[in-house]
Amino acid sequence: MNQSAKHIFKLDPAKPVDDFTLEKIITSKTDMILVSGTDNVTEENISELLDRIRRFNVFTALEISHPDAVVPGFNHYFIPTVINTENVTYTHGMLVDALMEYHDFIDYSSISLMPYIIMNEECKAFKHAECTSIGDEEFIAMIHMLDKLYKMDYIYIEYSGTFGDSALVKEAYDAAEHSKIVYGGGIVSKDSAAAMKDKSDIIVVGNVIYDNVEQALETII
Repeated sequence: MNQSAKHIFKLDPAKPVDDFTLEKIITSKTDMILVSGTDNVTEENISELLDRIRRFNVFTALEISHPDAVVPGFNHYFIPTVINTENVTYTHGMLVDALMEYHDFIDYSSISLMPYIIMNEECKAFKHAECTSIGDEEFIAMIHMLDKLYKMDYIYIEYSGTFGDSALVKEAYDAAEHSKIVYGGGIVSKDSAAAMKDKSDIIVVGNVIYDNVEQALETII
């Protein structure tokens, strides 16, 4: 992954995006395009989106949401591992499945674990990964665990669909000594981007792309 990344646009392969919007997003000053989705993600729609992205020179990563939906040609690959779930499928089960199938072909320098702490109980990802609700103290303990014991490169704090608790995110950011704090959720404008810019290392912008591309571009600050 681009170690200096500060801003990421996330594209969902299951959501239609017209050529005008796609070109605006890809030719913007974002640091990376992340292809990622929860529902209806297939090898076919990932391949179609990658073919459209390849026309431009931009660093592109794929988040592997299912071992059957792995497409070659991306600069980097992330395997999500959800920390606040009791279902091992979403902590390490998908990783084991992927390694059983693709170990012989994997360039390990181009693949990373992406630990998620999903905080919005109403979002699709929380329900899909069978997440459990956590309090502030447990949340910070998870940050210390991932940062100091596991020494993860990244920790993704996901509020998907809503703007998160900025004070809590800042506490996580201040606590992390090794890991980069990645924040996603409710960044829909210059103001919301600015509110999280100094409380995280990387911000991820997704849903607003499909609602208002000009507003999405304003999140690059």
